[in-house]
Amino acid sequence: AQTKQSRQRPKRSNRPQAMNVELSLEETYDDIIPVRDEASNPFSAFVSIQRGCSNRCSFCIVPFTRGGQERSRPYNSIVDEVAYLVDTENLKEVVLLGQNVNSYHDRSPQAMAARPDTTTLPLSNAGFRSRWKRPDSAGGYRFVDLVEAVSDISPELRVRFTSPHPKDYPEELLHLMAERPNVCSQLHMPAQSGSTSMLKRMKRGYGREAYLELIDTVHDIIPDVALSSDFIAGFCGETEEEHADTMSLLEYVQYEQAFLFAYSMRDKTHASRTMQDNVPAAVKQRRLQELIDVFRERVHAKNERVETGRLRLVLVEGPTKKQNLHGQPGTMVFHGRTDQNKRILFSVSDVKTDNETGLVSTSTWNETHIRKLLEEQRQLQQLGDLSVLETPASETTLVPGDYAVVLVTEAKGHTLRGKMLWKTTLSSFANFESRHLKQLDPGMLNLFKDGLLKAWDAKFDDVTTPLAVVGD
Repeated sequence: AQTKQSRQRPKRSNRPQAMNVELSLEETYDDIIPVRDEASNPFSAFVSIQRGCSNRCSFCIVPFTRGGQERSRPYNSIVDEVAYLVDTENLKEVVLLGQNVNSYHDRSPQAMAARPDTTTLPLSNAGFRSRWKRPDSAGGYRFVDLVEAVSDISPELRVRFTSPHPKDYPEELLHLMAERPNVCSQLHMPAQSGSTSMLKRMKRGYGREAYLELIDTVHDIIPDVALSSDFIAGFCGETEEEHADTMSLLEYVQYEQAFLFAYSMRDKTHASRTMQDNVPAAVKQRRLQELIDVFRERVHAKNERVETGRLRLVLVEGPTKKQNLHGQPGTMVFHGRTDQNKRILFSVSDVKTDNETGLVSTSTWNETHIRKLLEEQRQLQQLGDLSVLETPASETTLVPGDYAVVLVTEAKGHTLRGKMLWKTTLSSFANFESRHLKQLDPGMLNLFKDGLLKAWDAKFDDVTTPLAVVGD
């Protein structure tokens, strides 16, 4: 037993008075591998690559909370971290994070020695300017180098990034995204306003025309890209004409996702020191609602036009809690995200549930079956006869983190709905799409998809080989 003397607390002068838990404004924390919540999302990870923001927009508090000088983690530490997660945890998706993520630039002595480059660091186009002194050269590892290296780790790893600034989208990065099947065709392009005069007050470093030129360039290089943006309603001194410019920008670009806010002034920002928050609250809310209405109308119409009837590669996230999407017995509803980061609910047919194990059985094709169907339809020269082809399904598993090809049958607002046709891998589908699907003209492609549905409906009523699916 402890004696009274041994239980005595040490003198206060010998103990630490406090612990500093504030995040450093200089440190990049490159040697710390973050803890992930594997239970909720075991196949996706967020990896911080950069901290702080040097842009100092009028409305933004980030430079005063995360640091006003951008600090990039060492290139090798990021690549090693992602490779470790892929090797040890079968990671299928990584999201590179930073306050101004696409301005990442490792200019450490090691990086400059490994990648010397005397050329000028490019901006998105001539209409953009940097509000801080940029490096004299592009030497070291830039963001495009990092994205290329991370995408090289595994052809089955989806690569995304957020949150960027529109000024740092050089064409080299856009071409890399177009060439790499595992770099997702989704870009966040925070405009904040569609008015050049407002953007000047916001100190964004570009005007409306430069932003629209960038949008057009993105669509030219990545035709199937999905765009998202941020907008502020009622910033200091906003006029009805400036608000109308933002409305027209939303109408022109037709974003797939938008984060819309009424302006709220923050202490320490440039706006708080030099401007007046003089737009009445009721006007802010009215303008915000008008932006929301335009966005919702455009996104619904665009998804109906662009997505319905498309074959999309979906990263499976698991069964939904609400089942029987169409009220059909024997179906199970799964959810996942497309390459464009759109949420999709998709049905899997001919489902049987084992009450003891919780496993769900059904049937599906795989890539081999689809290639056989495509070859046979070429021989028949009639895609509409696919329903008579003898192509049995095979037994496999479908778990969160798998890839599935889903035919989109419906678009409701932000959410897509569809039917899973076959299980695949990211690299296999990219190869199949480039070698086969893109070789079909639009009419033949539509007939092929119609034939797939006919073949599916005709065959899977009598299939006996089960597909084991991990359920809730």
